[in-house]
Amino acid sequence: MIYTFRPVDPLQDAELLHSWVTHPKAAFWMMQDAKPQDVERAYREIAADDRHHALLGLGDGEPAFLMERYDPAHRELAGLYEPRPGDVGMHFLTPWTDRPVHGFTRAVLTAVMTHLFQDPAAERVVVEPDVRNTAVHTLNAAVGFVPEREIRKPEKKALLSFCTRAQFTAATGVAV
Repeated sequence: MIYTFRPVDPLQDAELLHSWVTHPKAAFWMMQDAKPQDVERAYREIAADDRHHALLGLGDGEPAFLMERYDPAHRELAGLYEPRPGDVGMHFLTPWTDRPVHGFTRAVLTAVMTHLFQDPAAERVVVEPDVRNTAVHTLNAAVGFVPEREIRKPEKKALLSFCTRAQFTAATGVAV
């Protein structure tokens, strides 16, 4: 499958994203009770923020996943760790399906990381998933993330983890 990315259109994509972020399997996205207008508002705010970007991942041209890229020194992790030049924060979400494809989520995460590292300014990807989200910890490790420590965010206890270009390439064989 060929993965491409386009900016989220808050108005046009709100209904689709609402169905993804409110599904019980997306509990760690923390939007379970969101209404469609809440999702639209959230992505309008992201679209207006020059340090936070939401992208819709397309698989062979069809919406397949959501990715957010942010500046961790100024969003999400501001004041919670020692940022380095070239740090980029990331979130990703694959929607629930009743027909799962083996390896899909790992392929998506690999595509997301490849996309992030295509930016020559990106030196290290920073993530902060909920400590209870063991499935994503396993996926993160598979693409080269190394946990540093647990941190307390207002909404969760998170596992702060990092992945450099070299770690990503060593783990996946994908040269970026």
